[in-house]
Amino acid sequence: MSLVHKIALSLIKGVGPVFAKNLLVHFGSAEAVFEATKEQILKLEGIGKLRTNAILNTDALKEAEKHLEFIKKHAIEVMFYADENYPKRLRNCYDAPLLLYYKGTANLNHKRIVSIVGTRNATNYGKLLCKQLVEVLKPYDVIIMSGLAHGIDAAAHKESLNFEVPTVGVLGHGLDRIYPAVHKALTQKMVHNGGLLTEFLPGTNPDRENFPKRNRIIAGISDVTIVVEASIKGGALITAELANSYNRDVYAFPGRVNDEFSEGCNFLIKTNRAGLINHPRDLIYYLGWDDEEAKNTEIQVQLPLNLSKDEQQIVSALKDNPTHVDDLSLKTNLPQSKLVIALLTLEMQGVLVSLPGKIYKLT
Repeated sequence: MSLVHKIALSLIKGVGPVFAKNLLVHFGSAEAVFEATKEQILKLEGIGKLRTNAILNTDALKEAEKHLEFIKKHAIEVMFYADENYPKRLRNCYDAPLLLYYKGTANLNHKRIVSIVGTRNATNYGKLLCKQLVEVLKPYDVIIMSGLAHGIDAAAHKESLNFEVPTVGVLGHGLDRIYPAVHKALTQKMVHNGGLLTEFLPGTNPDRENFPKRNRIIAGISDVTIVVEASIKGGALITAELANSYNRDVYAFPGRVNDEFSEGCNFLIKTNRAGLINHPRDLIYYLGWDDEEAKNTEIQVQLPLNLSKDEQQIVSALKDNPTHVDDLSLKTNLPQSKLVIALLTLEMQGVLVSLPGKIYKLT
């Protein structure tokens, strides 16, 4: 398929990414969509007269040719959803953009991608958490995603650059501008150690309705989304909700009950929309990254020599996989009262760790 036809398909009014993919499946290519007759288009289920007329009467091809000139001139990488370079995690989301526009060096199919989001009104507490979080994540070879907004987003990007961790900003506008403009110098550094990503063509303004669309990319392209600080109506909560809908992990730092910009985090934790992390190291445990590192470096953990018979049974039951407490009870044939005491003792000795959902695993 020609790039100009792909871009043109994304420009047809009333045809969003989901329906555009249906058109491609039905007709086989973007070119075939523009060559189709009215009768052929009307055979597509749910197309309707308005969309049919929009496809037949569009001047999207001419408009796409103009955009293509800018894209080539500024060496912007275009990622079509069926292409190899398109982010695989995002492709699995039903409403993934048809096209993405990218300037940067980071591999968007990297093995570990973490999103950090939060309020535009970041406190010193929130900024400190960003610094600690990026510092802890650095040894695990991650890419940090965020939305380039004021506050937590900017703090996440800046700390990533400070610790030389690749960081990608997802924009709510085209790559011909930077919003907020104060972040222009920041983005120039990000392009060389991370990148800038958007679904919006050059010339697109940073309009309010674009930012929820941007948030779905942040949520879908990552393995896990971390909410650092957020008010109850903040965009970070939208990102967290989207991440949950895509079956991505979501975690949040708690705050004091009367802090406005911790209210959203506390709500996510309270309603089981996010796991609680008190320290950035908690995230590593929950994601099992220490286990992966241990396997890769063939580190063998020595168990305490004074384990009781009950504790030995538990360790043996956990050797293969993390296990729910109910399954542990069945495997070890221990009553809940004895099992809980033994689990607590092993956790205090650093032999195992408790995960959300009453799941336990060896450290």
